[in-house]
Amino acid sequence: MKKLRWGVLSTANIGLEKVIPAMQQGEYCEMAAIASQSLEKGQAAAAQLGIPKACGSYDELLADAEIDAVYIPLPNHLHVPWAIKALKAGKHVLCEKPIGLTTVEAEELLDEARKHPELKVMEAFMYRHHPQWQRAQQLVNEGKIGALQTIHSFFSYYNADPENIRNMADIGGGGLMDIGCYCISLARFIFGSEPQKVLGKLEYDPEFRTDRLCSGILDFGEGTSSFTCSTQLTPYQRVNIFGTEGRIEIEIPFNAPPDVPCRMLHQNGDQLEEIVLEICDQYTIQGDLFSLSVLNDTEVPTPLEDAFANMKVLEAVIRSSGKGAWTRL
Repeated sequence: MKKLRWGVLSTANIGLEKVIPAMQQGEYCEMAAIASQSLEKGQAAAAQLGIPKACGSYDELLADAEIDAVYIPLPNHLHVPWAIKALKAGKHVLCEKPIGLTTVEAEELLDEARKHPELKVMEAFMYRHHPQWQRAQQLVNEGKIGALQTIHSFFSYYNADPENIRNMADIGGGGLMDIGCYCISLARFIFGSEPQKVLGKLEYDPEFRTDRLCSGILDFGEGTSSFTCSTQLTPYQRVNIFGTEGRIEIEIPFNAPPDVPCRMLHQNGDQLEEIVLEICDQYTIQGDLFSLSVLNDTEVPTPLEDAFANMKVLEAVIRSSGKGAWTRL
């Protein structure tokens, strides 16, 4: 089976340091080109990673007939505009999360994607493809913790650099967009449904105007999920999933390391089992699964509608914080 020929729009660190090297290890990914608004930057990145082609503009890469799909790790405010341009250029699209800044933007991308049914589009929530999350979902669905009741998740890091895009409000910075989106996504993934209402509380940095601390409660009717995320706390991440008869604890739920085994705990009654997962790279898995969906013309693992639904919850959390009350979806 042939490989999908990939182009990358931008020389963002996440691409250079994590995603591209991981996809280069994939069975079905050929990293064929990388673009920057500076040809010199593009050439330097291409040389660093052994990518055969460098482009001095994103439009130049999109015009390349030898590129089948693009990976977009641009800043949040550029996700939807360039994803739409890529679709119009006939390219499949894997776009970093969050899919956009608003539900209006996400809907624009959905509408454009529906005009190109032959093209695949997916939001790059890499965590979902890691075996630990597949196992967690399986344990819940098989009733191995009894009836699912509540999920608690926490995700934080400390970054007070004014030059970092995560601290720039006008281009979609802030903790909720950067990491809170994971907490919302995983709750919807494990419950297998959408929350009915949400309660949010955001604290904003007075200088950056970005949310630096966010807590939320999602009410799924059959249970709840609570989360806290922060860009100015000590680095930490953990997810706990509780049922009537047991629980699941995921030790490194989001930034799963590619070079050491991941560990999760499963308790059922008095029995506590440590589950050790084989070493793998969730970015490699994501790239191969997306590539296979194109090569075999099958559905992508996570449909674009899921990205739109996640954005609806994100917006509802922000609205709830603004009015200090529960907000229905």
